[in-house]
This record gives sequence, C-alpha cells and structure tokens, in this order.
Amino acid sequence: MFAVLKTGGKQYKVQAGDVLRVEKLAADAGEKIQFNDVLMVGGDKTVVGAPFVEGAAVQADVIDQIKGEKLIKFVKRRRKHSSKRTVGHRQKLTLVRITDILASGADKSGVKAAIGSGSVAAAPAAAAKPAKKAAKAEAPAAAAAADDLTAITGVGPAAAKKLADAGITSYAQLAAVDVDSFDAVKVKPEWVAQAADLAK
Repeated sequence: MFAVLKTGGKQYKVQAGDVLRVEKLAADAGEKIQFNDVLMVGGDKTVVGAPFVEGAAVQADVIDQIKGEKLIKFVKRRRKHSSKRTVGHRQKLTLVRITDILASGADKSGVKAAIGSGSVAAAPAAAAKPAKKAAKAEAPAAAAAADDLTAITGVGPAAAKKLADAGITSYAQLAAVDVDSFDAVKVKPEWVAQAADLAK
C-alpha cells in the first residue's frame, strides 16, 4: 500500500518504513505525527482525492530535526570593482519514518497533525485580528458621542484636535474648563461661554 502526501509545498510518494526529509515541522524527536493532506491512496483499490482523500492520513515517527547541505550563492557584477557577495544557506528539515497509511478514520486516530513550523508562529497573529476589529467598532461609537467643537467661533480643526488630545470632546466638558488653570490648550473665555450655550 502506498500514498501520495503533501507537506511543505512538495509531494511525496511513501510506503510504510520509508524515511523522508521534509520541510521543518513543529514536532520533537520521538513524537508521532500524522500527515492529513493525502492526495492519493493506492493498493487493492486506488483512491484519488479532489484534491485530498477524505479521512485518509499518513502516520510517521519524528526521528530528528536536521539541517540540509550547505548551498552557496555567489553573485558578482561585471565591471563594478569588487562588487561580489557570497551567501551560504542550510535549510532546516525534519527527518521522519513512515509507520502507517490510513485509508479512512484519520480524524479518530488522536495523533498530532503534522504542521509546518511557520504556521505555528502565524497563529497568535491571526487570533489578534478579532480584537482589532472590536477596537475599530468601538472607535465610531466614541466618535458619535463627541460634539463638533469646530461649531464654536474661533475653534478650528487644529484646536479641536488639541482639545480632543487633552480629553475634551463635548460641549459640556469645554464649558467646565477653568480658563486660568487649564494648560494643555490655550482656551479662550468666549469658547467656554459658547460651549455652555451649546450644551443646553
């Protein structure tokens, strides 16, 4: 029995007992993992997925986390007087041994799914998105509660922004300001009087 699985953007044809070097997985040596993206299962009856075979999986034991051979990238630009660069790279890989191929019932096996190490890091960022949406939803509500301070004669957009930064967003708040002791913005007495009229 064989299967064609997909991991790390590559496809592998495997049988029980095969040893593979795949893109780094979030698993420790000795752990049992399960590849759920199975494109094809072959044997007595061949099943081709569309794109994956439902309920099929390939189970494997993690042997070790390793690095691939060092690859050298050398760049030289002609007639640029010593413009050259050498970069070395060793790809992080996971060594696994295929133990079993399941044609069905993969969701009930209880084995940890094989996930790339990059996907694990991306999960907290994805979880933070609903919180940002909630904050954006609250912002329009706060803006709706604020008064248009530019309706007061002498208060322009710049002054209204300074007042908002100081925590004054409504006519009632501006009417309660003590002109002599308020230092954040230079508030004129006529602003306070107009705000008091508008707050009524």
